[in-house]
Amino acid sequence: MTDLELLLAYEQIRQLVARYAIATDRRDIDALVALFVDDVRVGRGTYGRDALRTNLASQLRAIGVSILNVGTHQIDIVDDDHATGHVYCKAEVQDGDRFIQQAIRYDDSYERREGSWYFVRRRHLLFYGAEVGVNPLTLAPANWPEHHDGLGSIPYTDPTWHAFWATPNG
Repeated sequence: MTDLELLLAYEQIRQLVARYAIATDRRDIDALVALFVDDVRVGRGTYGRDALRTNLASQLRAIGVSILNVGTHQIDIVDDDHATGHVYCKAEVQDGDRFIQQAIRYDDSYERREGSWYFVRRRHLLFYGAEVGVNPLTLAPANWPEHHDGLGSIPYTDPTWHAFWATPNG
């Protein structure tokens, strides 16, 4: 790869990871599934985006609001069309009445197909999960910019959030 091609690959992979976090938090299942290769392996002997859609929808229905904040991202280019990476993520996740803070490392495999980078595999590895002292979803509305603390409007105002919860399979 030329230096420019290498830089573009790094940036496209970084954007792939950022799009994963945003699509997850917005419950935009179509956008989330589109980030993976079309023949993605989902469990033993199960492949494809339809299976991934079902799997991800089930996982995301088990939680409420999520906020994924991507940080450190190491990318290793293997060849023109393959790369691996490690991504650190701080997450806040609604778990029923509790709000959990997690420190996560994703171990990723990426592949470029027809000029675009996709996830081949994404392993979610947990450093820890701990309950937050005050559940922020129980706060009165912030009415930003009137107040700096309180409950905000997102993800509740995102159309994809409403569509996800309105359909049984996301």
